[in-house]
Parts: sequence; structure tokens; C-alpha cells
Amino acid sequence: MIQSMTGFGKASLQLPTKKITVEIKSLNSKGLDLNTRMPSVFREMELGLRNQISQRLERGKVDFSLYVEVTGEETTSKINVPIIKGYINQMKAVIPNADETELMKMAVRMPDALKTERDEIDENEWKQIQTVIDEALENIANFRKDEGASLEKEFQLRIGNINNLMTEAVSYDAERVETVKTRLRTALDELKVNVDENRFEQELIFYLEKYDITEEKVRLGNHLSYFLETLNGTEANGRKLGFITQEMGREINTMGSKSNHTEMQKLVVMMKDELEKIKEQVLNVL
Repeated sequence: MIQSMTGFGKASLQLPTKKITVEIKSLNSKGLDLNTRMPSVFREMELGLRNQISQRLERGKVDFSLYVEVTGEETTSKINVPIIKGYINQMKAVIPNADETELMKMAVRMPDALKTERDEIDENEWKQIQTVIDEALENIANFRKDEGASLEKEFQLRIGNINNLMTEAVSYDAERVETVKTRLRTALDELKVNVDENRFEQELIFYLEKYDITEEKVRLGNHLSYFLETLNGTEANGRKLGFITQEMGREINTMGSKSNHTEMQKLVVMMKDELEKIKEQVLNVL
């Protein structure tokens, strides 16, 4: 079963003093384009995290976000007392009679008034966070599978439409041959010249062979079948399906250039339209 590259997964966990939330979003991309956002304390775990995500998601433009919301009374930010006192003393030197409360309000807004103490990673806490990440990855994987199932139905519909249009186009083949014969015969009659019937038939056969679409019909039918076969196989992927659509496009274009028939050309345009819709969606396939 195919999977989409578009997906979203979210998971959260409430710890004693903080809430952990993980969000993962993905869109289509030629390769894996991974962007991570997380608190600086967890940066040393980023390399392993990137490997974990790449193994699960493989391709796509992926945005990974790890949010930590402090719900307890603990905080890593502390008032930098010496710095604040220094600011107040400097301002008193400038304004000796200033109110100390106002000076304090001004001092805490100054640079370096707060200092952040770097936390060390708690291994037990990281293990719990890891379970949240695994859950979010599982959620986005399920989302991608659901989207893939929708894409599969869409592909089957479009392939079926192309096959029906091809069959309808081929039904005009006999009429097209007779039209060509009639047009050539009329042109010769207007010239009022004697024609060797055997030579005329030979030239007509040669002329019609250039407009024969039997090979294109057979090859296009094979490509349609191969697309569905690949779609239902275990090795289904966007790149392979994209290559097959390119081959389908070549046969449809050749069929259009050979058609030389108004109704057939209309059907070829409709086949191209269906194929373009397939190509657009193939870009989303993993």
C-alpha cells in the first residue's frame, strides 16, 4: 500500500513539573528535508533524533517541534542580583534622589538582569520524552497511510478513465481509415487522372501505417496495468510511479499526433487531462 508524504502527528505527556508536547508535520519533497525545533538543553540529542525520524518518515519536508511547558514552581531563570545592584548604583549616581522602586523596575529590564542556569538532561526524563516522540511518529505514519489509501482510490479512478478513453478512441479507428481512403480517392478523382489500383492500394497501406496506433494502444495498456500492479505491490513508491506516468505520457502524445481525427483528438486531450491529475498526486506519494 502506498503512503502519502503529507501528514501530521502530535503527542503529549504531563510530567510532575512540566508538560511535553511533540508535533510533526510533513509535506512532499524530493528527499528528506528535516527541520527541528526544541529547547537548547536537548540539542545534544538532535543527531540521534534526526536518524530516528529519517528511518520512520524516509522522505518529505518535515518540521519537528518539541515544546516544554513548565507547570511547576521550578524555573531555570534566576535574578542576577549583583548585576541589578550594579545598575541601581549607577543610576543613583546619575539621579541621587530617585525612588528605589522605580530604579528596581528599570534595572530588571536591563541586559543580563536575569540569568539562565543550564540544566543537564535527565536520562529518565528523556526516556519518557522518547515515548512521546515515538507516539507522534506513529500518529503521523497512520495519517500518511490514510492519505495513501485516498490517493490509491484516486489513481484507480484516473487509470480507469484513461483506459476507457483509450478504448473509445480506438473505436474510431475504422471510421478514420475510411475517411482517409475517401479523401484520397476524392482528391484523385478531382485530378481526373488514371490510377493504377494496385499501386494506389500499396500507397494507401503505406500512408495508413504511419497513422496506425496499434502499438501505442498496446504499450499504453501495458503501462496502465503496470501502474496498478505497482500501486498494489510492496515496492510502491512515488519515484517509480512517476517514471511510469512519463511513459504513459509518451504513448498518449504519440497517439494524439497520429490520430488525424477530430473525435480521437478530443479523447486524447481528455486522456492528457486525466494523466496530469495523476502526475500532480504522484508527487505526494512516499
